[in-house]
Amino acid sequence: MTAFSIKAFAIAAALGALAAPAMAQTAAMPWELKPDTGYAYDKDGKTYSYKMGTSNAGELLKGAKKVPRGTLFFIGHNGQLYMRTGPYLEGDGKFKFGPDQ
Repeated sequence: MTAFSIKAFAIAAALGALAAPAMAQTAAMPWELKPDTGYAYDKDGKTYSYKMGTSNAGELLKGAKKVPRGTLFFIGHNGQLYMRTGPYLEGDGKFKFGPDQ
């Protein structure tokens, strides 16, 4: 297995969460990332999940980076996956980039 970074797993998971039904526009919903599962966002923009083992965990962690807390993942109008660190909630806890009202 080629080495994936934890960041790549998080990005793929984010993509999966963003593909959820439109009902997520009104309320935040937690992700359910599973242990021993790898999430990938490939070069063609497709997402995959892989059942992982532990025999090569050391190799997997080489070069991996933790995703900082407070990171937002989103798909742009061009279909590209992006990530942004920094505030994404208003002072009252509402999503800063929600639908226009």
